[in-house]
Order: sequence, then structure tokens, then C-alpha cells
Amino acid sequence: QVQLVESGGGLVQAGGSLRLSCAASGNIFTINTMSWYGQAPGKQRELVASFTSGGSTNYADSVKGRFTISRDNAKNTVYLQMNSLKPEDTAVYYCASRLQERGRLGWRDYWGQGTQVTVSS
Repeated sequence: QVQLVESGGGLVQAGGSLRLSCAASGNIFTINTMSWYGQAPGKQRELVASFTSGGSTNYADSVKGRFTISRDNAKNTVYLQMNSLKPEDTAVYYCASRLQERGRLGWRDYWGQGTQVTVSS
């Protein structure tokens, strides 16, 4: 089994910062990608930031220059530094990873339980 556990959400005023963490644990052989998605109330879940399999990063246009994704490979952990937060950043943020488990073939997608980020105006 594999678990992704997020932490770091909360309530912050506009212009503030938060740092989200996501730790992957369990029967992991290798990780292909790790990403952050956000789901605002009444909207679909959307990609916010990700590490591709080649190690490069992608960001949604709405967060470029404000959010930074980073990772600690030794800890199987990915972070999302969120600066200059806006009320429209309010969402549940989910960590996702495509990885391969030990003893199993193929890539599988896993999701964390989500962490709430609320930005007040």
C-alpha cells in the first residue's frame, strides 16, 4: 500500500504565505511524478504545479511567480510554497503521484486526502 499525506493548509489573509507538504510512504519502488492539484468550491480539480518525469516543473498560469514546487527525493516529499495568496486561491489542495510499487508492474496514480487552504480578503 501507498499513502500520500498532506499537511500545511489553513486560513491566511490575502498577501500571506503557506507551505504545503506531501509525504509519500509505503511500498514504493520509484516515483515518476508528484503534483499538486486544487479544487475550488463548485469547480473541477485543476493542476496547480507538478514535477514531470524528467524533473522539470509545470505551473498553472494563475500561480506562476507566486507558487513554487520543490521536493526532497530522499524523503519522497513534495512541497508547495504559496506566496502572495489571493482569495481566489481558496481551494482544497491535493497531492498526487504516479509511482511504481515494489513487486508490481506499471505506474499507478495515488492521491492524498486533501488539505484546505482558505484565503480571506
